[in-house]
Amino acid sequence: MDGARGGETVSGPRLRVVQWATGNIGNRALREVIRHPGLELVGVLTYDPAKAGVDAGALCGEAPTGVLATDDRAAIHALGADCVLYMPRLFDLDDVVALLAAGTNVVTTRGELFADAQRLDAADRDRIVEACRTGGASIYATGSSPGFITDALPFALLSLQRRVDLVEIFEFANMSRRDSPHMLFRQIGFAQPLDSYDQRRATFLLGEFGPALGVLADAAGRPVDEWAASGEVAAARETTTVLAGEIPAGTVGAQRTTIVGRSGGTDIVRFTACWYVTPDLDPAWDVGATGWRVRVVGDAPLLVDIPFPVALDDLAATTPAYTANRPVNAVPYVCAAAPGILSTADLPPITPAGPRAALT
Repeated sequence: MDGARGGETVSGPRLRVVQWATGNIGNRALREVIRHPGLELVGVLTYDPAKAGVDAGALCGEAPTGVLATDDRAAIHALGADCVLYMPRLFDLDDVVALLAAGTNVVTTRGELFADAQRLDAADRDRIVEACRTGGASIYATGSSPGFITDALPFALLSLQRRVDLVEIFEFANMSRRDSPHMLFRQIGFAQPLDSYDQRRATFLLGEFGPALGVLADAAGRPVDEWAASGEVAAARETTTVLAGEIPAGTVGAQRTTIVGRSGGTDIVRFTACWYVTPDLDPAWDVGATGWRVRVVGDAPLLVDIPFPVALDDLAATTPAYTANRPVNAVPYVCAAAPGILSTADLPPITPAGPRAALT
């Protein structure tokens, strides 16, 4: 592919892309769109008035692009882009429907659109389906978790199986070097009394991950008929100082949430998220390095450990790539796909080089 801006690739014109929202993940996606030889950045939608009028390159540490961010939705819709990377903090159905109905494909990290948009009520989902039909456009939700770790990787592991008894996913996150006191102490609840843990956190994660895990169970040939979710905490054994502040001994030093999908009373899929600020815990937990562990129990059993090979102090700068890069890589695939709500099973393996047809 030719990387010259404003030109064409070896296989034809570059795809015209809009970055919608410029938060932590959005800014990383924006940077990668600018760098991508097959994509042309044509617009940036920001919710922050202070960013309106700022060059896209300045927002993400790149050279000037000539594309200025705007908070004017109408201006973005008027661009008629090939694809929008839709990454706002809050989901707005009207925005998505308008994009799709106008013929603009959408790649998103919004959880509402995962797993065939199961989390939407029937009427809202029907609006998206109709908008895709009207505009001849597609929409695809992906990211890292849910996303890569709930479909792309386990789907590959399932290809080796004929009998699947259980798919188990562990997610570990060492948050000791995150300089986000409000998130760690208020939103998540580290450094709080043990009895402050609210089981509604587990219910919330079930809503976030259940649909994607259900698709995984279907792919294993074992549809889920019952869901359960539970959470627990462990105490820091010693007073510990982390980047965001102090964790007193005896307060929450780790929290673990487990989501289970069962069929006929037997566990079929299990997802456990373990977030911690110290590994020295009471009771002692098996806390892996930041990353994932996937276990498949079947006639070809597998265990895959994927620790992030990144220093703790570098995690905050590196981890956005795990969520942002896959949506950027997906843009050419989604633009080439048939109209509708897409799942990972509808697409070829997503790689940086793009669809094979684009390279021939």
